Amino acid sequence: MILGNLSGLSELRLLGFSEISPLHPLLFVVLLSLYILTLMANTMIAFIINSDNALHTPMYFFLTQLSCLDICYLSVIIPTILENLMVGTVSISKTRCAMQMFFFLFFGVAECFLLAAMALDRYFAICYPLHYTILMSSRVCRGLVAGSYICGTSVGLIHTLITFSSPFCGSAIDHFFCEIQPLLDLLCGNTFPREIQVIVVAVFAILSPFLLIIYSYICIISTVLHMASAESQQKAFSTCSSHLLVVILFYGTAGSIYLRPKYSYCASVDKFLSLSYSLVTPLLNPIIYSLRNKEVKRALKKKWRKINLMW
Repeated sequence: MILGNLSGLSELRLLGFSEISPLHPLLFVVLLSLYILTLMANTMIAFIINSDNALHTPMYFFLTQLSCLDICYLSVIIPTILENLMVGTVSISKTRCAMQMFFFLFFGVAECFLLAAMALDRYFAICYPLHYTILMSSRVCRGLVAGSYICGTSVGLIHTLITFSSPFCGSAIDHFFCEIQPLLDLLCGNTFPREIQVIVVAVFAILSPFLLIIYSYICIISTVLHMASAESQQKAFSTCSSHLLVVILFYGTAGSIYLRPKYSYCASVDKFLSLSYSLVTPLLNPIIYSLRNKEVKRALKKKWRKINLMW
């Protein structure tokens, strides 16, 4: 409902899970538990990798960055969700809302490009093993991570400026954080050009690194199939399986939210997808890498033995 130009308003309202208010206490306990578990799991992965010299390789350097990104963008929105579950509708200033939107996009887009960098690392390791140390030097790895952060900053700024430079004709955001689609519903006038801008930027941020990942895995599969022994093939595939699972989880939920027009937006469905994208995926990432990776499991057992000896 158009309430008139509210561009001068200083606060917005996050409706959150108002449609299931009787379940708020249960949902609060579940989300808080998952949040703490996710923080602990990702912190543990980063700590194990940094403390074990055998894991100081490009693949695990990227994995450490992935864990840090998961912790950061999860922490951008979970406190607001928990606040919403405690008090109901949350009032949030436009400045805080814009910052929340920017940082969520910044960390999310940076992760898109970081996953592409991880795919590139696997591509060089399997397709060009003799030149791997040169192609993936520490300088190149740092450059790829820096590029991921630069892309995240650019996309976050563009989306935030597009959204918050326009006048608002409503103040109630039907979401649990400052997400793009529900905010577009509050803008005055014809929002179609802004929707196109959002989709174009999303195509760059989500589709371009995804295409690089697809290309890398096509080359990897082609190389692996030409290997002489079945043991070599199995070893090569095992080094890629964890990353591939993470890519499917991350891009499946992110693409379903951002790579579609506004008319197909459904608040309840998008809340569920956003929750999966922002909470479930960061929780599963360290589990996938620790349970499916022999080197990480070895490092975990080694650290556990040291702790037992200390006690």
